This record gives sequence, C-alpha cells and structure tokens, in this order.
Amino acid sequence: MRILPSLALLTLITSVASAQEPKPVPKNSVRVSIPGCARNYLFTVGPRTADEATSNLEIPEGMHIRMNGPKTLLAEIKAHQGSMIAITGVMKKGQYTPGGVGLGGGVRVGPSGGPGSATLPPASMTNQPMIDVEGWRPIAGNCP
Repeated sequence: MRILPSLALLTLITSVASAQEPKPVPKNSVRVSIPGCARNYLFTVGPRTADEATSNLEIPEGMHIRMNGPKTLLAEIKAHQGSMIAITGVMKKGQYTPGGVGLGGGVRVGPSGGPGSATLPPASMTNQPMIDVEGWRPIAGNCP
C-alpha cells in the first residue's frame, strides 16, 4: 500500500522536472530573446538596453518578425499590444541577415531589383523572418 503513494509522488516530481527543461534547439537555429513591440502576429524589434544579455545573433532595431506559436501564447502577447515586451523563441540562422547598408534607426539602403521589379512584391514580404515563440515577459517602456 505504501508503494502506490510513493509511485504517484515520483511520477509528479519527474513530470514537473521535465516540464521545466527547454526544448532542444535544432542545429540550423538559435534561441533568442528580443525586446520590442507586438501587433497581431508581427513583432517589431526595439532597442536593446545595456543590462540585457545579448545573444550571438544581432537583430537590428526596427526589423519586423513574424511570430508563430500556440494560439493561447499569441493571444497573451496580443493582449499586451502597446507596451514593450521581450519574446523568447527559436529562429533559423541566416534568415535575419539584412541586405544593403544600415543607416541607423532601422533604416537600410540596398540595391533595387532593376527595371520591371515594381511589379514584384517587396523583398520584405517574400522572405519575412520568423520566430517560433516559446515565451514572453513585460519590460519597461511603451510602444510608439
């Protein structure tokens, strides 16, 4: 009879311990934490503060990133539109490399597509960076 309560306690402890471990990151991806503002499913990268830990991935301020994740998590983020948050998630390497020359403040200047390129969609729509959101937290500040 004493075995059953002990077994239940052991099962509970193992399930809690395994729930706290983060999912492994694929080889072609990196886990990042990014400050900024969310609007629907789009996240705009904000300025990094000096006390924030930097990742090995430098994502420029002003970059727009498409958020993927569980509906409940994205609904929580959507409820905090208008205030600064930091999202944590997994991004594929190489999708965040911007083209052109950075002028600062999220402004970049790059080569045009040439004659006839006006009929094609902008490059930002065809290769929108994406993040698989795992979590978020509020940070100080308001969104513009």
